[in-house]
Amino acid sequence: MYQRILVPVDDSDTSRQALVEATRFCCDQHGKTRLIHVIDLAQFTWGGAEFVDVGELQSNLRDSGRKVLESAKQLMQENDVQVETALIEIWGGSIAAAIIEDAKTWPADIITMGSHGWTGLDHLLLGSVAEGVVRHAPVPVLIIPIKRKK
Repeated sequence: MYQRILVPVDDSDTSRQALVEATRFCCDQHGKTRLIHVIDLAQFTWGGAEFVDVGELQSNLRDSGRKVLESAKQLMQENDVQVETALIEIWGGSIAAAIIEDAKTWPADIITMGSHGWTGLDHLLLGSVAEGVVRHAPVPVLIIPIKRKK
C-alpha cells in the first residue's frame, strides 16, 4: 500500500477528478497525503512588464495558488483524509521538474494527478505537465484522464 501520496493540483476539473481518485488510496489513516500547487513567478517578468505592477501580479498568483490548495484540502478533509499542503514557487523552468523534485524530497511513494488529454497542436504548443512527470518521476504515477462530456 502507498503511504505517501503526492497530488499536484490546479483549478481544473481534471485536478478535482484526481483528488477524488486519490481519496481511494488514503483510507489507511497512517498514510500521508501532500497537495502541491506550482506557480511560475517568472511568467510576468518577460516583456510588457513596464505596463503592469509585476509584484502585484505575483502576489495575486500566490493568493490564487493558496485558494486552489485550500479548496483541494477541504475536498480531501470532507472525505476524512488529513493532508498537508505546499505552494511551490519556480522562476521559469518546468512545472513537471518542480513536481518531480518535490516527490523526491518529500519523499512520495506515488504521484496522483490529472491529465487534460491534449493532443495534436494543443499538446505541441502547451506541452504536458503530466507527460513530463511520467517520463522522469522516481516513483509510480497514476494519471487520471479528464472525463469528457458526451
